[in-house]
Amino acid sequence: MAQTAEPFTHPALFYADEAGYLAGTVPFVEAGLAAGEPVAVAVPGENLALLRKALGGDADRVRLLDMEREGRNPGRIIPRVLRGFADAHPGSRVRIIGEPIWQGRSAGEYPACAQHEALINHAFAGREVTILCPYDTAKLDRAVVDDARATHPVLIQDGVERTSDAYAPDRIVDGYNLPLVRPPGAAHVAYDADLLPDARGFALERADVLGLPADRRDDLALAVAELTTNSVVHGGGTGTLWVWAEDGHLLCEVRDRGRLTDLLAGRRPAQPGQIGGRGLLLVNYLADLVRVHRADDGTTIRCYFGLRS
Repeated sequence: MAQTAEPFTHPALFYADEAGYLAGTVPFVEAGLAAGEPVAVAVPGENLALLRKALGGDADRVRLLDMEREGRNPGRIIPRVLRGFADAHPGSRVRIIGEPIWQGRSAGEYPACAQHEALINHAFAGREVTILCPYDTAKLDRAVVDDARATHPVLIQDGVERTSDAYAPDRIVDGYNLPLVRPPGAAHVAYDADLLPDARGFALERADVLGLPADRRDDLALAVAELTTNSVVHGGGTGTLWVWAEDGHLLCEVRDRGRLTDLLAGRRPAQPGQIGGRGLLLVNYLADLVRVHRADDGTTIRCYFGLRS
């Protein structure tokens, strides 16, 4: 690996075909196993099957995860997938292949994916961890590859490693801190401490009308309860809740006057005995996607729940 001052290493692997993918990933895994390092692979299902086959018997020594399922919501990748694995092996350097961006990610998901890649650098600063992130240069837009150069301090392509001269992860976090536009006339309700049950009831009523599957009702109710309670406690005591349907999802959005300045809010695993600070983390675990817009006059948080069971 190209040398950095940090014990944490976060290279991007640029590949254009199956051969390039395997040439960049299999030796990475095998080197970790040879060094006695715990190794995890979290990549989309097709690539997971490819790696499982290429690793042969060594696949049984690797934690294999389908990123299309485990990381559908990019906001849960750091706490559940990456920290979940790294924290399970204290005192040991770990290495992980994490591929959170693939062809087929929606336009709504991508900003959250790019921010996730940037925030990895904050989440693991100072830790003995290597996270290799593959990018398919043949299928992904050029802008996605350019963003990867900004979110990864080390770049690998065709077996050559170099330091990225475009590395600027905070620029990506800020650049994708975009206003969240909702449709005119979306149903909404204002709430305060006395109206929290009414806000939750409003969300469930809209969910019934819009066709949210019954097995997602509890997820929605809990997410709304967490977000609206956070508004009351941290966001000035009041807020507004919108609920509508769009592109096969139920969207639930909360806006209040609070300022969310902690970039890793909702991305740190809860610690044993921790009191409070779990709200946004729980929402990330419950929802299919979470988008956040931070502004000087308030914060907007939007959750997506699939309407198809």
